Amino acid sequence: MLNWALPAGCCGLIFDCDGTLVDSMPLHYQAWVTVLRRYNLDFPEARFYQWAGVPVEEIVRRLAAAQGLMVDAKAIAEERDYYFHSLPQSALRPVDAVVDIVRRFHGQLPLAVATGSTQASAEASLRGIGILNWFDAVVSSHDVGRPKPSPDVFLVAAERIAAAPANCVAFEDGDAGLQAAREAGMRVVDIRPWLPHRRAE
Repeated sequence: MLNWALPAGCCGLIFDCDGTLVDSMPLHYQAWVTVLRRYNLDFPEARFYQWAGVPVEEIVRRLAAAQGLMVDAKAIAEERDYYFHSLPQSALRPVDAVVDIVRRFHGQLPLAVATGSTQASAEASLRGIGILNWFDAVVSSHDVGRPKPSPDVFLVAAERIAAAPANCVAFEDGDAGLQAAREAGMRVVDIRPWLPHRRAE
């Protein structure tokens, strides 16, 4: 178990989902590659991790613009999500170091999820590893306005658990999410050094 200490004055913990609570990134990348191949779009794996936390539709727009292609970003995003949910969810694993923190503070502090995925996708992943009911709120940037790196999803998550942003700690594995949490005024934990197969650059 990771020996992480709760900062003084902390009144709430907020977690990203994919790559932070759930080791779903390899499965997500498999879905991306399979679907984008149908549209002649390339998505290098390094960029996939760099863009962690960016909404699916925005990623499609960025890739198409960079590769000079005109596509229906919304339709491709929906196809990618559908394909992801068709994959065996038994392949999902908890990120043990982070889930241990959730386990320690569940019932002691309000806990929320602030995700760049859709709420349905995040809830399915959390349910898949058996921790969905540990959270007091699950908030998707799709439902609150501007996506990460804007702070909206973290601010709404803090509001849902009745905690001042300055008194929250946010856990993230992506640059966009880390920026969003900092702009929300939260203390931030970059969890990438805790992952055995990924390291913060």
